[in-house]
Amino acid sequence: MPELPEVETVRRGLEPLLNSARITAVVVRDRRLRWPVAEDFEASLTGRWIRHIERRSKYLLFRLTGPQPGTLLAHLGMTGSFTTHRVTALPEIRTHDHVDIRLATQDGDYVLRYNDPRRFGSMHFFSGEDGSQPLLAELGPEPLTDALTGEYLYRETRRRTGPIKQALMDNTLVVGVGNIYANESLFRAGIHPSRPANRVSLARYERLVREVKAVLAEAIAAGGSTLRDFVNTAGEPGYFQLDYFVYGRDGQPCRVCATPLRLMRHGGRATVFCPTCQR
Repeated sequence: MPELPEVETVRRGLEPLLNSARITAVVVRDRRLRWPVAEDFEASLTGRWIRHIERRSKYLLFRLTGPQPGTLLAHLGMTGSFTTHRVTALPEIRTHDHVDIRLATQDGDYVLRYNDPRRFGSMHFFSGEDGSQPLLAELGPEPLTDALTGEYLYRETRRRTGPIKQALMDNTLVVGVGNIYANESLFRAGIHPSRPANRVSLARYERLVREVKAVLAEAIAAGGSTLRDFVNTAGEPGYFQLDYFVYGRDGQPCRVCATPLRLMRHGGRATVFCPTCQR
């Protein structure tokens, strides 16, 4: 957490203001994120223009122009958040406000502030192709693109004997389907989360892909899920958690058949499923 819908919500919130903004200053108050923020981070960013913001898996990529094109790669970790503030109305610095990026925009001067209580997020600057950045090099296809198909998942899982849920959460197979949305997608597709990935038929994979795309699209439209910490760039929570069929509802009746939902674990992650609806 945050997962793909939350990161996409953040990207969409930042994009209108930050596109074509110039980075005029960078302040790093605490370099102790998941990986230490590089000593030349401030100098690498200052003076560059933000061309646009992309998302790859759960990463935000701020595409920058300058003497040499480059990218600010950011991950929110478990508790990270970006907020934007006018310089003239900048709030007091809080304990976990680790990075400020000052921006000159068409609408005036702003600060992009990164807050992260648990410091599991990360920030990196790199130049060159995405494939040269180790955090991006091995990622699978994006779930909301035509690259993810039932045929692709069927073909790539013929030698995978582990549970389908763990395969679905493997970022080298497909990116961005985290624990919450894997639970919800498998329920909607009627697939038991423990079924071996190589024992899911092509027809069921095609249905699963449709449900993955639908679940993620609905979650983005709802502003993502807020279970504890997530807020968008305006400091507001998401609301998709109100529409969960299974995640976090173990012991409660299935919303389709009323059978009590059950809890199990896959790779240490909670999995909630309906023993009647999912086979």
